[in-house]
Amino acid sequence: MRRFWLYYIVTVEKGKPVPHAAAGVSPEFYSKPYKEWVTMNAVEQLALFGGPKAVVEQDESLFKWPIITEEDEAAAVQVLRDGAMSGTDITKAFEREFADWLGMSYALAFNNGTNALLGAFYGCGVGVGDEIICPSVTYWASALPAYSLGASVVFAEIDPVTLCLDPNDIEHRITDKTKAIVVVHYLGHPADMDPIMAIAKKHNLKVIEDVSHAQGGYYKGRRVGTIGDVGAMSLMAGKSFAIGEGGIFVTNDEEIYERAIALGHYERFNADIRTPYLQPHIGLPYGGYKFRMHQVSSAVGRVQLKYYDERIGEIDKAMNRFWDRLEGVPGIRPHRPEKGSGSTMGGWYAAHGHYVPEELGGLSVTRFCEAVRAEGVPTQAGCNIPLHLHPLQHEVDVYGHGKPTIIANASRDVRQPKGSLPVSEAIPERVFWIPWFKHYRPEQIDRYADAFRKAALQYEALLPGDTGNPETVGGWNFFRQK
Repeated sequence: MRRFWLYYIVTVEKGKPVPHAAAGVSPEFYSKPYKEWVTMNAVEQLALFGGPKAVVEQDESLFKWPIITEEDEAAAVQVLRDGAMSGTDITKAFEREFADWLGMSYALAFNNGTNALLGAFYGCGVGVGDEIICPSVTYWASALPAYSLGASVVFAEIDPVTLCLDPNDIEHRITDKTKAIVVVHYLGHPADMDPIMAIAKKHNLKVIEDVSHAQGGYYKGRRVGTIGDVGAMSLMAGKSFAIGEGGIFVTNDEEIYERAIALGHYERFNADIRTPYLQPHIGLPYGGYKFRMHQVSSAVGRVQLKYYDERIGEIDKAMNRFWDRLEGVPGIRPHRPEKGSGSTMGGWYAAHGHYVPEELGGLSVTRFCEAVRAEGVPTQAGCNIPLHLHPLQHEVDVYGHGKPTIIANASRDVRQPKGSLPVSEAIPERVFWIPWFKHYRPEQIDRYADAFRKAALQYEALLPGDTGNPETVGGWNFFRQK
């Protein structure tokens, strides 16, 4: 076995070992506490250059998701045998249990998460001429349903640490047309809800939480999705709460709940409706939409809910083990809340890490990921490309208005050119995928962590072959299950 010896020249300042500048790392990096620094570490040569792989063989069971048992299968088969696929009884039971789980008054199930968000927008009164404020770095469903309601989207910056909506970039974007703030708990990290809620209260705005990446997560001890006026989320097969295909929202506001029913749940838009201005119109869906959840998904959802907290608890333990193992490695940082904050990552959907090229001699994130992949670990640079850069947000006329849809009903030009959101535009080159462990198996997890450590500690060997990042890093639909 060929081994590469990496030397650290260290001095001691205030009792803390500090590597010499020859290591190629910025001094600011070492102002933070680290688990350990040693005077000399033996590091195996990078697999990219002929060394042994950190992960020789992948155990697919470490990543298998969702966990489907005979109980799930029996529940789904029973729906099929009963011919109850298009009913609502099982769905209503799932809704009650889901609302109880989150301590909310109402839950409303949908055929997918996109329509759950559309229902949330309509429930909050978003309509023609209105504006919503939304982060630009997110999956498109966080924003685009607003266009079908005749509203416009104003994109805001993200916080470079949480990767969620930056509370400091909201207020100056509010106008008399602003109706709601859409908060995305992006890549599982809870957004900073307290200041966002304070801004919303000050300006009498609704807050819609997109919880599609963070089902079951906490913000300062409170479940995400329960803090704003409504929390909407996808439950499709790739998510941490996976039921097959579907979406759901939760709220304590009866009017929001019943407006969403009126929009696309025709069979439930009936005499049970209590909102006075909706009562005269029961019978037909306001939007001409049909949003109900398929009851096979509802049945599977009821089973998944019984075990969800336990299962994501193991995911959380495994993912934190991975990052704890990498504490102090230059150039990479965990994307997770501070320990002891009362905030958690839920199921860690689409987990990422921060990349700090300044600490690795300017090595591109794509070259870094190339080295990690050679170690036997699937990874990729980037995240969602900021939505404000897509042609749909500038020139596409979707509905035949004779002008771009984003400004079709707007009182002003809300289009945002390249350069208008510099933090969002730079983020794809400063993040990377990490494995999504579903089980706590320390020895296996440690091998995956070792792959990232090898690449970071031997960055100087990677610099000569670095051609830099491509013009576009990431993608519009940038998610995978492992």
